[in-house]
Amino acid sequence: MDGISVLATKRRPRFRRSPEPVAFRVTEGDVLILRELLRHRFLRSTHIAALVGRSLDRTNDRLCRLFHAGYVDRPRAQLDHYPTAGSAPMVYALGEFGAHLLSERGVDCPNHVNLDLTRNNREAGRPFIEHQLEIVDFHVALERSTRGRSDLRLIHPEEIIANSPEHIRNIRNPFALRATISQSERAHDVVVVPDLVFGLMFSDGSRRCFMVEIDRGTMPISRSDFRQTSFERKMQAYLTAHSQGQHAQQFGWKTFRVLVVTTDRQRTLSMVETLRRLDMPQSPGPSLFLFSLANELQRNDLLAHFWRDGSGRATRLS
Repeated sequence: MDGISVLATKRRPRFRRSPEPVAFRVTEGDVLILRELLRHRFLRSTHIAALVGRSLDRTNDRLCRLFHAGYVDRPRAQLDHYPTAGSAPMVYALGEFGAHLLSERGVDCPNHVNLDLTRNNREAGRPFIEHQLEIVDFHVALERSTRGRSDLRLIHPEEIIANSPEHIRNIRNPFALRATISQSERAHDVVVVPDLVFGLMFSDGSRRCFMVEIDRGTMPISRSDFRQTSFERKMQAYLTAHSQGQHAQQFGWKTFRVLVVTTDRQRTLSMVETLRRLDMPQSPGPSLFLFSLANELQRNDLLAHFWRDGSGRATRLS
């Protein structure tokens, strides 16, 4: 048995790289994994397998080798999860060697990749990572729903940015919407950044555009002080930005809808009730928002699923 085979049979530590040298050659399939980590920041091994079209066993083998060779990281914030859920899929992030390799291949890397990746991955807290993974859950479900369909295709965030005006492409958060909202005789500048932005292009050339909010149930729906974050303030920002046509100026869209994925039915009802009380002139009103529960989306095809808008009407995305 050669040295590589012997090493492969040894159980390696989950969160410490092996001190033993590993004979390792990066493949084009590995580069694809690194590109997906660059794109999404954090991914479970199951996400990666689905995105690159490999079996989970083969994906786990390559991820293990990439980790011990320094191309990917395993954020330690997931460490406290393993005593009770040792079989949970491992979470990965792009490592410094991986970022350098992509840069050498001419891949355009966002600003955060130029920082100390290992430190950033190490310091990322568990709530932040879990929120990012829920966004990825949605994104992967969306890709599965659109894959292989001839009647529509998915418009990725990168394509939306590429087709935006140059001054939009060069700002830090191209999808940020800014709104000035008058509240209690005071003007407040509010910025809302969607968790995900995508479009659906249909065979007749028409398209539908969406912004996504993954709500984990931690943000108050309303607050007495408008300066503090709340979901009500977020909804007001979307309504105001739409009424001012920011989507047309930034992305050339005729319109868009906001998809809200939340935790339970009572919270959804509270959001809808709050939304219906908002008086925002020249905005689409409650119909701008479509609501669904996260556990319902897990059971259904995302595009075939019936969402409900703020007025109670059921509709599908496609």
